[in-house]
Amino acid sequence: MGVTAGPIRVVVAKPGLDGHDRGAKVIARALRDAGMEVIYTGLHQTPEQIVGTAIQEDADAIGLSILSGAHNTLFAAVIDLLREREAEDILVFGGGIIPEGDIPALKEKGVAEIFTPGATTQSIVDWVRENVRQSAGA
Repeated sequence: MGVTAGPIRVVVAKPGLDGHDRGAKVIARALRDAGMEVIYTGLHQTPEQIVGTAIQEDADAIGLSILSGAHNTLFAAVIDLLREREAEDILVFGGGIIPEGDIPALKEKGVAEIFTPGATTQSIVDWVRENVRQSAGA
């Protein structure tokens, strides 16, 4: 994929059975208000649906919100599917209730950044602006 012009495109997704999407909606709105294009997939998305949407929408990044405790499995599944579909240039970041001790392993797996409870929407917007296109060589 070449250098993408226009706004950064982010898919915001709630994988798994977690039924709480307020945080994901707050992040989606903050990214949109910052001038990014946001595709919010809604609740109960499978990793396959999330990756499919990201590829179809030519997204620059996927933001996952996980409160269910299944973060290790769900992040890994999304990263593995991106590799399988040769879409590793789509950056994966996320947040939710994720124990500090799990973060190094998630980053080792390929998750670009994890935001824990208390992260400000501005810090997330700033991180996306600073990291998303640079990692793709733009």
